[in-house]
Amino acid sequence: MSAKWLNDAVFYEIYPQSFYDSDGDGIGDFNGIAQKLDYILSLGCNAIWMNPCYDSPFHDAGYDVRDYKKVASRYGTMKDIEHLFREVHKRGMHIILDLVPGHTSEEHEWFKKSSKAEKNEYSDRYIWTSWWLEGGDGLNFVAGEAERDGAYILSFFKCQPALNYGFLKPEKPWQKPMDDPACLATREAMYDVICFWLDKGCDGFRVDMADSLVKRDDDKKSGTIKIWQDILGRVHKKYPESAFVSEWGRPSQSIKAGFDMDFLLDWGGNGYNSLVRDYEIHDDGTDNSYFKRTSKGTPDKFLDEYLALYKETGTKGRISLITGNHDTRRLKKGLTDEELKIFYAFLLTMPGAPFIYYGDEIGMRYLDLPTKEGGYTRTGTRTPMQWTSGKNAGFSTAPAKELYLPIDKEQYKKINVEAHEKDGDSLLNTLRSLTKLRHSNPDLLKNANLEILSRKPLIYKRGNMIMAVNPNGGKETFSIEGTENAELLLSLGNATLSKNRITLPAGSFAAVKTGSSKGSSKQK
Repeated sequence: MSAKWLNDAVFYEIYPQSFYDSDGDGIGDFNGIAQKLDYILSLGCNAIWMNPCYDSPFHDAGYDVRDYKKVASRYGTMKDIEHLFREVHKRGMHIILDLVPGHTSEEHEWFKKSSKAEKNEYSDRYIWTSWWLEGGDGLNFVAGEAERDGAYILSFFKCQPALNYGFLKPEKPWQKPMDDPACLATREAMYDVICFWLDKGCDGFRVDMADSLVKRDDDKKSGTIKIWQDILGRVHKKYPESAFVSEWGRPSQSIKAGFDMDFLLDWGGNGYNSLVRDYEIHDDGTDNSYFKRTSKGTPDKFLDEYLALYKETGTKGRISLITGNHDTRRLKKGLTDEELKIFYAFLLTMPGAPFIYYGDEIGMRYLDLPTKEGGYTRTGTRTPMQWTSGKNAGFSTAPAKELYLPIDKEQYKKINVEAHEKDGDSLLNTLRSLTKLRHSNPDLLKNANLEILSRKPLIYKRGNMIMAVNPNGGKETFSIEGTENAELLLSLGNATLSKNRITLPAGSFAAVKTGSSKGSSKQK
């Protein structure tokens, strides 16, 4: 069984470098996050996912870990992160860290020992070929940088040597089986890291590239699933209220592996992508994102994919929808605030645990910036949080040239938390009304009560509640049958309810409480 607190969880993702700088050095930190917890809670977000905070040379923004049990000094000390954990829990909130289990930094002590010519206990903790001229057998590799006679396999960047969890079906002498002592030792080391941080006070982990552990795994990921079943089975037994969300994108596999949640990721051309970032698959800039007011997009691709996954996972786990994350272009690149309101209404009334990326609540935009710490095209979505119209958007008191990334100089004076707070109809305050709707209606917290009543307009039922979405096209009118005294709980874009008939102008959303679990809809 998953942790009980997940039933009501709305997550807020924080990129710590860019959230709030408490000591004036130009980079965000643990104490800065602690100082902004009341703000996060005011959004209706009662859980936090914090991107990597471990000691790292930061060639890939912290996803190249140098020491799993040491925090990066740029963010503070171990006492600071423990203080953050306590402050989170003091408010009834939860926090998960980012776990990177598939690789380390090439500067990690394990890899330094593995690179030595003489045999030692870490020699096979990473994947090495038999000799220096032998390539990776189709896997990415680096040769010529170690005293050891062999090439090492990469997980992603050159700076990220892959940890050795074994091969599903070894074919070469250097390809270890999953039950090789070195592979089992790698597994135990990662279990130990998880327990270390849970003991410190975190509540779980988002797991980076969770499906990539076993090399040459089959299409069903049976090898990787087996490893996670072992690790997470033991973790959940020891820490029953811990929670894990996977960067996997295939819930039927990840939930079987023991994860509580899996992201429906923004992959070019998939169903989620068609909702808000359709432009990514068109070279000419065409954008038929479903939630764009002027598009002719439909929810069909999303629904076809989502419903199949939803049926497979059932009550076993959660599918998490996201506004975006540190790897995606910000939604404001393609959608206006009014269009974002309708998308957020959809996201926050669907099953699963929703995730909101910092700054998306005020419509921060994507910037075209030079790469920073391996960010490349992702860098522009990692800029400093815009708190005020003051110096450095209220992010830091440091000189502008010392900021981790530049602020959005063209827009921060108008697009910031301070300005949004004063506008009752702002994106920020609309988000608050939506999270309030979610937290105050038990039917929206259940995971297995989704019923699609119509695709155009998109109408779906959650217990005694009916949600109606009309992002684009013309006005739609339909009636709710089989119920009495329907109540309009929330309206966006001038959606109205009269005598159980809902009228939806283009760009509108309605949340209706039917008072009966037998309600249906009939389009007029």
